[in-house]
Amino acid sequence: MAIPVRKREIFGWAMFDFANSSYTTVVISVIYSAFFVGYIVPQGSSTRDSYWSLAMILSTVLALVLSPLAGAICDFSGHKKRYLALAAIVCSLGTAALALAGPGQVWLAIFFLIISNAAFMLSETFTGSFLPEISTPQNMGKISGLGWGIGYLGGVVSIIVAAQLVIVADPDTDLAKFVAQNQLAMVVVGIFFLTAALPTFLLLRNRSTPAPGYENAGPIMLFKAGLREFKGSLAVARQYPILFQFLAAFMVYMAGLDAIVKFVGIYAREEVSLSVAELTGLFLVLQFSAAAGAIAFGALEGKIGPKKTVLATLVWWIVGVMGIYMLPTIAEVTGADPKRIFLVLGLFAGAGIGSTQASSRTVVGLLAPPGRVAQMFGFWSMFSRGGTLLGMSFGFLADGIGSRRTAVLLIVAFFVVGAVMLWRTDIDRGLREAGGQRGRGAVA
Repeated sequence: MAIPVRKREIFGWAMFDFANSSYTTVVISVIYSAFFVGYIVPQGSSTRDSYWSLAMILSTVLALVLSPLAGAICDFSGHKKRYLALAAIVCSLGTAALALAGPGQVWLAIFFLIISNAAFMLSETFTGSFLPEISTPQNMGKISGLGWGIGYLGGVVSIIVAAQLVIVADPDTDLAKFVAQNQLAMVVVGIFFLTAALPTFLLLRNRSTPAPGYENAGPIMLFKAGLREFKGSLAVARQYPILFQFLAAFMVYMAGLDAIVKFVGIYAREEVSLSVAELTGLFLVLQFSAAAGAIAFGALEGKIGPKKTVLATLVWWIVGVMGIYMLPTIAEVTGADPKRIFLVLGLFAGAGIGSTQASSRTVVGLLAPPGRVAQMFGFWSMFSRGGTLLGMSFGFLADGIGSRRTAVLLIVAFFVVGAVMLWRTDIDRGLREAGGQRGRGAVA
């Protein structure tokens, strides 16, 4: 008899999005990325963005190498909640360890970025695999959107905490204090991550059981099982072509989204000259914009379906990013302050960030055939990481041509190509391939 799903359990699941948003917001998007490029990398370096891209690429490759193990843990071990906790702990410790890297210690900082970001990526695979267990095909989009929405509220809380530490000292007058404040912020974010994730570990139930023969399997046995599953991926792709057509489109438009997430703080500081306080204020408001967008597009998804919802968010992104590219022209024509225009464009575009990912996660959940849900989310994670690798070409392109603004057109191209690929994907056919309706759990 299936264990009914209660609202508090859905809340517990969503709270992991609340917790891990502290990492993406403070470390990747807002504070540490700009600190890394501006102060960890030696001043005058012509490859500052490339160092950041390299850290993101290496962490992504590590996550990709470990993804067969993550998939096997979900499918065979029956203890994926335990491994979700392990990934959260590693990410938290890696984040706190960033405090050990000071100006000029680029490779030490890159090492801890690799550890923390790879653990963060693996935790997404684990938490995503719980979604089909706590939802039905009818409310999966709503619950997924709720998770992303609550996640951005977590970003608000974490950046408020971090901002209290990093906007006090002026780097031009007291660099040592400014560096120390940024280092302390990483320790605080690491603690915040684990503390905020406690409701997940207390309320979310582990419904999976070990596969026969894997009751006492260790990491090596699970990794071998994961490799066997991975080797069969081509056969799976032939069996479910629509799912993999969607994942290919997802990888391309995620490249654009990942480039934005990982470079927006750098772009705002270096190109628009936002101060730490201004950048922090932007992201505080942006979290509410993103949360509202995730919830609003999640409701829209229930009316028009996940495919059209993702397409709508991609058009939204194209308009917003083109606005950022045309920022100097807009400022010249309107006579407005470029900083204010950037803030408005950032809020506009940012409203689509959570909904794009939430709706995409819903599509994977709907297209995943019964019995292969965890494996399909493993593929989702793998293609997402492929998008990261593509997106990090932004840093190398910006350094190579000497213009971050021109490199923005690469992001637009990712969104356009991804949208065209998605438009050509027959999601309805994919649903039929997945076997139609799957068993439903009661949500009390």
